[in-house]
Amino acid sequence: MSAIREVKYLRELQHKNVIELLDVFSSKKNLNLVLEFLDSDLEMIIKDRSLVFLPADIKSWMAMTFRGLEFCHRNFILHRDLKPNNLLVAADGHLKIADFGLARDFADPGYKMTCQVITRWYRPPELLFGSRYYGSSVDIWSVGTIFAELMLRIPYLPGESDMDQLKTIFRALGTPTEEEWPGHTKLPDYIPVGQFPKTPLRDLFTAASADTLNLLAKCLIYEPRKRITAKEALFHPYFTALPYPTHPSKLPKCTTHLSARALEEVDGNVEMNSTGPGVKANNSRLKRKLSSPDDGTSKTRSIARRLDFTKQGPPQSP
Repeated sequence: MSAIREVKYLRELQHKNVIELLDVFSSKKNLNLVLEFLDSDLEMIIKDRSLVFLPADIKSWMAMTFRGLEFCHRNFILHRDLKPNNLLVAADGHLKIADFGLARDFADPGYKMTCQVITRWYRPPELLFGSRYYGSSVDIWSVGTIFAELMLRIPYLPGESDMDQLKTIFRALGTPTEEEWPGHTKLPDYIPVGQFPKTPLRDLFTAASADTLNLLAKCLIYEPRKRITAKEALFHPYFTALPYPTHPSKLPKCTTHLSARALEEVDGNVEMNSTGPGVKANNSRLKRKLSSPDDGTSKTRSIARRLDFTKQGPPQSP
C-alpha cells in the first residue's frame, strides 16, 4: 500500500519542489520506483557541522518547502511525514519533498484517518491525542518544527515516547488551555500531562528576527484551524523582508555526497528499524536506508534506496 500510494501521488504531482517519478516497474515481489537522483537531504546538511547557515539560507530552504507543500495541499494531498530527511536536495541546491508513502488525499473533511502518521518528533499534538479528523494543518506543524531545527541545528521537540512527546511540546510552548485550544480535552486519547508555563520563543531563538518568530509561532499554534496555511506562509512578511532568500545554487552543501542515478526499491514486507539513515556497501551495490525514529507503533515500514553500480562503472560527478 505504501508503494502504491507513492506511485499514485507522484504521478499526480509535477512541481520543481517535489521529487520527480521517472518510471515504475516490477521485479519478482518488488515494486521499483525510478526517481530523479538528489545528492543529499536536509538532515545531512543540518548535521554537517562544517557548514554555516545564514538567515538567508534558512529562508531559502523554507520558501522551497512551503512552495512544494502548497502545491500538494492545492491538489488536496497531505504528505503526513515531513521531516528533514524527507526533504531532499539536488546538486543545484533545489529542495524537493520526497517519500509520499504515508500521503493521502483529504478532499472529504468528514472522512476518518489514522492518527499513527508523521514521525513522532514532527507530529502535532492533535495526532498525539488521537484525532482522526484533520487536514493540511498537520503538515504545517511539521514544517514549523523543521524551521526551528534549521535555526537550532538539533531537533526542536525530541520526545522518547508519545507521552514524553506531549510533555516536550508543552514544556517548550506551554500547556494549552481550553480557551487556547477549544475541545482538545475531548479528543480520543487525551490525558492530562501536567501544567507547564508558556515560554516566549525569543528566549530560545535569541538571534531570530521578529518576522521569523511570527511565522514560526503561526506554524506551531495548538488550535489546528488557526495555523497558517502553506499559501498564507508564502505571503508572510518573513519572505519579503531583508535578507532575501539565498539562490539555491549558493546554498550550503554537504562536504561529501553520492553521485549516481538512483533506483528506489520498496519492499512492503520489510519492517522499519529505528537506527536512522545510514550507508552500507555490499558487492559494489550501495544501499541507503531511510528510516524514522521509532514511533512506538507496530505499524512500521521500511524504504531502501539502491544504487546499482555493477553496469555503470564508477560514479560520475553530477
